[in-house]
Amino acid sequence: MSTSPPDVVVEPDAEHLARAGAEALVARLAAAQAVHGTASVVLTGGGIGTAVLRRVAELAAEPVGETVDWTAVHVWWGDERFVPADDDERNEKAARRVLLDVVGVPAERVHAMPASDGEFAEPEDAAAWYAAELAAAAPEGRAVPRLDVLLLGMGPEGHVASIFPETPAARDERPVVAVRDCPKPPPTRVSLGFAAINAAEEVWLLVSGEAKAPAVAAALAEGATAEQLPAAGVHGVRTTRWLLDRAAAAGLPVSPGQGLKSVSARHATDST
Repeated sequence: MSTSPPDVVVEPDAEHLARAGAEALVARLAAAQAVHGTASVVLTGGGIGTAVLRRVAELAAEPVGETVDWTAVHVWWGDERFVPADDDERNEKAARRVLLDVVGVPAERVHAMPASDGEFAEPEDAAAWYAAELAAAAPEGRAVPRLDVLLLGMGPEGHVASIFPETPAARDERPVVAVRDCPKPPPTRVSLGFAAINAAEEVWLLVSGEAKAPAVAAALAEGATAEQLPAAGVHGVRTTRWLLDRAAAAGLPVSPGQGLKSVSARHATDST
């Protein structure tokens, strides 16, 4: 777990946030491939998460800049809705449409969480299978493979992946958990637990919108527990990075402090 304060980057709006997140993700995956030959990323869903992936696909089509060999990228998911494979609620479906099918990630490197109309009728069985998939790709003795970047969104109440405050998933020590009676529909899901999330080299939280500002401020302040506020319980091994738009950052101190390593508002003078 990273012991250094998180990096906090503030962009003026959701559009700038998606662009900055995409550029940073391409750079990080390219750097991982330069060292290891491959790269691995854990995807998230939601509006801003999908917007970042769409912008990554656009960058892949540009002739200049850093490039990623998408045939050498392993793709995992932080959580998934336990619904049929063709359901529009599936994070996998959106990711394939806006990025994976566009850039040509090989099927064997796309590690999707099971759908409800597949081999497993119960989310607990799907979670156990996904945990086994992670372990099979990991070095001996570890439950999770090298995850270069793990992307997360955050809800207004502070949930990440499908770990909601004061729920069994927030207390579960397994790397992958089944979620039933989720406070937000659809009610049945499969999610990485803290054990897997916090094993990633870098964890990036992508957060947009004024409604999430109180939870952002609370998660970055001292005192919140992971059970009360799951976003406060996620940490990368090397780096934890919050990528925010100005609205989501409204509750943060104006200057670095209170445990924050840095706050960048490099577009603060842009028109919005």
